[in-house]
Amino acid sequence: MLRVGFAQLEPKIMEAETNLAGAEEAIASARESNVDILVLPELANSGYVFESGDEVEAMSEVIPDGPFSRILQRGSSSGMMIVSGICERFGHVFSNSAAAFCDGEHAITYRKVHLFDRENHWFEAGDSKPPVFDYRDARFGLMVCFDWIFPEMARILAIDGAQIILHPANLVLPYCQEAMITRSIENRVFTLTSNRVGLERGIQFSGKSQVTSPKGEVLVRANSSGTSIDWVDIDLSLADDKMITKRNHVLKDRKPEMYGRLIDPS
Repeated sequence: MLRVGFAQLEPKIMEAETNLAGAEEAIASARESNVDILVLPELANSGYVFESGDEVEAMSEVIPDGPFSRILQRGSSSGMMIVSGICERFGHVFSNSAAAFCDGEHAITYRKVHLFDRENHWFEAGDSKPPVFDYRDARFGLMVCFDWIFPEMARILAIDGAQIILHPANLVLPYCQEAMITRSIENRVFTLTSNRVGLERGIQFSGKSQVTSPKGEVLVRANSSGTSIDWVDIDLSLADDKMITKRNHVLKDRKPEMYGRLIDPS
């Protein structure tokens, strides 16, 4: 069994110290509850609603050497995995990224592929498929926020062996939480969506962070407005059972030869 949890936070735009303190408090609370896997929201170090490239640059950091990354790295050294969205700077480029820190080490960074709305003004889209990586004899997949609306993202994570999809988010559309139930069912995986709350420069975020099971159960869900740290104990091996009925395997029953149009750019 693993104890997986989310920190539903309210990052503040252009308030780096406030966001650092919020992350530290969330990590301490999770540690007290013996959480093994903790996920923070998208862009947890920076806030979301940027108004200029200068703001993006001011709030960005290099992973894993920036101040927010170092807090996550130190927090994970007590024997947990921490995943968070980070406004990342690499070279002269900025990315909406998610980084995983395991047992005091930087494990992996994923750069968001599907940018939402005005994110295209500030960030370079990632050009690598979402990663699957190992921790504590389990398999974890990463995607960020708007990746959820493209079912191919969750599917490739499942094909690559992810047992749970870790999903930092800053959700504003009203559909995602219910759609992630479908992503769980159609791939027979757990999902963990860590969303933010609050009103930021006129944009309202929806909260309702959650963990879903391979059978589409909502195992724990936060409310729509308050910050919280919530967790649930799960057996990730349940995601290895891909039988939707006694005779139907959710991955082996696919007909890839029928799906060519999915990757045909024309």
